[in-house]
Amino acid sequence: MEKLIFETGSEGRNGCSLPKLDVPDAAESSFIPGNLLRRKEALLPEVSELDCIRHFTRLSRLNYSVDTNFYPLGSCTMKYNPRINEKIASLPQFSALHPYQPESSVQGMLKLLYDTEQMLCRICGMDAFTLQPAAGAHGELTGMLIARAYHVSKGDPRKKVLIPDSAHGTNPASAALCGYEVVTVKSGPDGRIDIGALKDAAGQDVAVMMLTNPNTLGLFEKDIKKIADIIHGSGALLYLDGANMNALAGVSRPGDMGFDICHVNLHKTFSTPHGGGGPGSGPVGVKAALADYLPAPRIKIKRNKFTLDSDCKKSIGKVKAFYGNIGVVIKAYCYIRSLGGEGLRDAAFEAVLNANYLKAKLRGNYTPAFDGEPCMHEFVLTGKDKKPMGVRTLDIAKRLLDYGYYAPTIYFPLIVEEAIMIEPTETESKQTLDAFADVMIKITGEAASDPSLVTSAPHTTPVRRLDEVAAARELNLRWKKTGA
Repeated sequence: MEKLIFETGSEGRNGCSLPKLDVPDAAESSFIPGNLLRRKEALLPEVSELDCIRHFTRLSRLNYSVDTNFYPLGSCTMKYNPRINEKIASLPQFSALHPYQPESSVQGMLKLLYDTEQMLCRICGMDAFTLQPAAGAHGELTGMLIARAYHVSKGDPRKKVLIPDSAHGTNPASAALCGYEVVTVKSGPDGRIDIGALKDAAGQDVAVMMLTNPNTLGLFEKDIKKIADIIHGSGALLYLDGANMNALAGVSRPGDMGFDICHVNLHKTFSTPHGGGGPGSGPVGVKAALADYLPAPRIKIKRNKFTLDSDCKKSIGKVKAFYGNIGVVIKAYCYIRSLGGEGLRDAAFEAVLNANYLKAKLRGNYTPAFDGEPCMHEFVLTGKDKKPMGVRTLDIAKRLLDYGYYAPTIYFPLIVEEAIMIEPTETESKQTLDAFADVMIKITGEAASDPSLVTSAPHTTPVRRLDEVAAARELNLRWKKTGA
């Protein structure tokens, strides 16, 4: 196990050396106010530069990442990001720009942003986009603010938002933040929206229905046109949570399905690394009737020049400083331009193929939650048949760590008991999928022959299984020196 850096090195060891003082010596108190001076020396590790480098390099190798391990995290689309995208985004022509530069000096950057908006419009079947939102949940909030502004402008603010029982947890949170009452619409026995329940819920006080398609079970809502007609018939708007666009890009467009608003995750579908809190980007697209409510400023072309137009009287205003997470947008722009329409479609096809292949490999050892037809880009298994052995889904996820795999999403969607949600993405090879399936099947055998091997996992990680509830409630990251 790697020691804390405070436990490395020895007293008096230093990682840097400074030249001799070449100015008159003076006490710190002569130029720093006394109330800002330390009363005792800072507690810092005493290590050499080499000790420090080796310590943090060893720690970095303990991290799971897409670059080192298979990351089958359901609903997160943890795909590999081509390094060329990173290189282009870091070019000084981009990285050295300042957000307060005059528009005349950043015409190339504005063109890239404008072109990205137009490409997203074509991909999603929308009429206008904003790149401001910094993440998927931020995009949801922006979409709900747009919907609210739209209904208020009509003198009919409305009170409710309909959300399926299989939805991402951020959906009800975003709706509630905008002051809406959340109404849950149950799923039918096939894992899709229960049309009867939807009709009962779709009253004149409903402002929006938030829907993920494909849904979080990896199933396409085949009645989407009927759903759109029901929602629009009540005067409400239909919103797409675009977290699962990796199954649709280049194949089917949300705007053609009847969605009025959608967000997309550039850090998922359009191949920017994500996880660990960032970076992210959640652009929001709308149909023409809602375009005036998009956040300001908006990029427009005036007299053959790109400009940031803040004269948007119906706009909900800014939702982020400047114009969003530009580095993420640049990578997405590179990804879309390099693949083109056919490439995006092929990526979606391969993501769906990989998911169905892996689902078929695991069938017989794990039970698919809904198995009447092929899935889309992800699928959900249930580990409930392992419970009689004393093994739960959490145990399976922990055991996977011993074999070098990041665990899939577990216990989501909430409507599936002991859920195991797997999304392989299109970037993984058949060999990787086969190896992962072999390990999942091996764990099934371990659960049957020696359950304690699974329930006590992980065994090979630097830290064994934690009391997760206690860790969340009693978080303490402060290190205290205990010895002389």
